[in-house]
Amino acid sequence: MVLDQLSGDVSGAARPAADAPSPARTASDAGGRRPALLILPALIALAAFFLYPLALVAWNAFTDPTPGLGNFVWFFSEPANLATLGRTFTTALWVTAVSLLLSYPYAYAMTVAGPRVRGLLMMLVLLPFWTSLMVRTFAWVILLQDTGVINQLLGAVGLGPFSLIRTQTGVIIGMVQLLMPFMVLPLYAVMSGIDGRLLPAARSLGARPATAFVTVYMPLSLPGVSAGCLTVFISALGFYITPALLGSPTDALISQQIFTQVNGLLKWGRGGAMGVVLLGLTLVMIALLAVSLRRAGRRVSR
Repeated sequence: MVLDQLSGDVSGAARPAADAPSPARTASDAGGRRPALLILPALIALAAFFLYPLALVAWNAFTDPTPGLGNFVWFFSEPANLATLGRTFTTALWVTAVSLLLSYPYAYAMTVAGPRVRGLLMMLVLLPFWTSLMVRTFAWVILLQDTGVINQLLGAVGLGPFSLIRTQTGVIIGMVQLLMPFMVLPLYAVMSGIDGRLLPAARSLGARPATAFVTVYMPLSLPGVSAGCLTVFISALGFYITPALLGSPTDALISQQIFTQVNGLLKWGRGGAMGVVLLGLTLVMIALLAVSLRRAGRRVSR
């Protein structure tokens, strides 16, 4: 019996030690919580400076001046609002297409150039970030005016003069120049990771250079194309300064109309409704783009 009591006491004393968490488990639990604590300041900043203003705009759209859908009924019942919305998306699509057309060969040239030329091309891409957007837009005002440098050069070769300022063409030119870096950088980031031996290998198997580029290289660069197009398109939808300075009131974009409703007429509800409609349509287009890119990726993988 004495032995039984001693064994019971020993097992009872050893049980809490076995149930206690080990130092390694405690350290792993603390390490698992650490990443969540690290991103907490970023989440707070995101909620304070993005989600809260966005929620406030949506709240005004449904409640100002009276609760209901009156602001949205006004927006969709006015043909001028629908024309402005269509013009905004059309301009953003043109800016995205022209930026892609100019940026794709530029980014490809960066991947095949030597270190010095690549550094020069990269500096030219980053150079616009060193000056203010307002300064660059005013520079385009001087260049695109009827007696500006561009029309003078075109007149010297027997072309023009063209009406570039106060037109949608001038707006597209200015926005393309401002947004091209956001297309070039994603393209270069993806293209620099593509194995350069793929094209010579395809040509050695009998493919023509153009065929090898289209069927081998371009599908591999689609992630950069999608990232650049998405960034440029979304940025172009919200541009205000460039269309206001280079465009005309008759070709105003929705950002200018929102400014007029909020700042000029103090119609916070109508301005919020415009913003909500623009945000909703943008999210729909992003979803459609994601679905199409996913299908294209599956086809390429097959």
